[in-house]
Amino acid sequence: MLKKTILKLTISALALLLVSISVSQAGGQTVRFAIIGDLTGGGQEDIYAQIVTEIERLQPDIILTVGDMIEGYTEDTAILNSEWIDYMELVKPLSAPIYYTPGNHDIFNDVMEEVYRKWIGKPYYSFDYGGIHFVILDNGRWEASEELPAEQLEWVNNDLQQNQTAANTFVFIHRPFWWNSVAEGKPDTLHTLFVKHGVDAVFTGHYHEYFSAEYDGITYTTIGSSGGATQLSPTGLMYHFAWVTVNQAGVHIAPIKMGSVLPWDEITVAERKIYRPVQFRGVSAVNAALVQPDLTVSDAVVTIRVDNRLTDFPIEDTLRWNIPDNWSVQPSSIPVAVGPGDTATFDFNVASVGPVYPTPQASINFTYAEGKNVTATGQLRVTRETSCYRATSAPIIDGVISEEIWQDPATRFFSPDGGDMTIDPVRFYFAFDADNLYLAAYCEETKVDSIRATVTEHDGAIYGEDCVGYFLQPDPDTAVAYQIYFNPLGTAFDLSITMNPEQGYPDYDYDWSGVYDVKTSRGDDHWSIEARIGLEQFGVTAETGRDWRLNFRRKQKRLDTAGDWQVPIDADPNSYGRLIFR
Repeated sequence: MLKKTILKLTISALALLLVSISVSQAGGQTVRFAIIGDLTGGGQEDIYAQIVTEIERLQPDIILTVGDMIEGYTEDTAILNSEWIDYMELVKPLSAPIYYTPGNHDIFNDVMEEVYRKWIGKPYYSFDYGGIHFVILDNGRWEASEELPAEQLEWVNNDLQQNQTAANTFVFIHRPFWWNSVAEGKPDTLHTLFVKHGVDAVFTGHYHEYFSAEYDGITYTTIGSSGGATQLSPTGLMYHFAWVTVNQAGVHIAPIKMGSVLPWDEITVAERKIYRPVQFRGVSAVNAALVQPDLTVSDAVVTIRVDNRLTDFPIEDTLRWNIPDNWSVQPSSIPVAVGPGDTATFDFNVASVGPVYPTPQASINFTYAEGKNVTATGQLRVTRETSCYRATSAPIIDGVISEEIWQDPATRFFSPDGGDMTIDPVRFYFAFDADNLYLAAYCEETKVDSIRATVTEHDGAIYGEDCVGYFLQPDPDTAVAYQIYFNPLGTAFDLSITMNPEQGYPDYDYDWSGVYDVKTSRGDDHWSIEARIGLEQFGVTAETGRDWRLNFRRKQKRLDTAGDWQVPIDADPNSYGRLIFR
């Protein structure tokens, strides 16, 4: 007899538990088989049918059950035959050979045994497949190994004795007698035989819950429900089946949650091209609510667009708002009906009585394929305003913010999550003339020696140092925006951003480079920056009454966070505020 060594290894991934048993498999053949758990005892045939479908997708070599396939518990042969007819229809889609184990619902009296033999065959038997010896026993009418008929005990003893040279021996029994005997340190007749004859693993059912253990070198596994009444386990396992692979590396037992084995065409290219854009732009804000200087939103009307132009299915759902405590939205939900290929807009009255962040979210479900749905979510947009003042004379770009044109700075910022700013205070200034945009920032720093600024090469990673950053869209009628960062050495990092209107995400051009006149300075408690940016490179002019889209921030390396003017810092210009030229 081959020496069989059991090695247990538990892996949790997607609620999939794996137990490995190291063996020497005869001939190096790999065998894969599925084990179906109980159906009956409050059974749900639709669950069992789904299990059957998933097993068929995996194409096992053989399939075994651990019993309780019909409701049974009757001597009415008409009922029993009808139940077996129904069961055979359930397993009809399976193409691999099936080996059945009787449970107490299948055989509990002599009449049930007679009908079982008609439909299935012998209640206990053995067979060989791929170098593995399988033993199926009948214990549904008894409560312990010692109660089994002497004839069956003698048979299993002789069968195991005659097959000790098998590479592996697996036993299937419905009731897990071992739960109340071996697991409690008590003697068990079957376990004694299994140890004596080198059984490797025992599979049982009955309790509708998955559990496992190893005793005296034998791996015991109880398969839970494949349709019978059950409860969610603490690990999230509920309806499932087991997948067993036997190869030269060992024996691997994996309970697989129902719903985990998906068809090859679960997501097609055509569906992906529909549902992802739907998620991005199916629900969107047409306009933004204006944030007041006190950082609240007074009564405002916002318009939400529901865009169903990508799907072939009508929307008949309720648009619902997820409303933070600091906001009010009226109405908070409305019924929505939008035909395929159509769009519709809906107006809402909104206000915030405290900080604007987080903002409310509107969501609605889209059908993107038959029986398949996706939820599209749109954020209520808010917009801030800051001023850019005309310069009667050009400022001296020396990093010292002293000219009169630097006025009315933006000083109120948020942390990146929308909470209160936690960095040292900062002031951002904006000015312009016919040819240039002027930027200045005064960054207070209580520990000047901590300022991190080492990058001197254009487009180096200054965003990982102390820096100020700007997101600019000079022409709101185009899809192009620009990201520009400066560190305390005056080094720039920049790129251009073009929004992809179909997909809803940005395309970045890292080769774009702007031309800047930049100077910085440091004091005992701050660093500051001034910059001149020629407007010609953006293809625009500046004039009073015009506005750009804008967002900006200061990153403080010492505190490893940032102060953001508008949240979130995002490439999409729809998330920017407004720079008003005055």
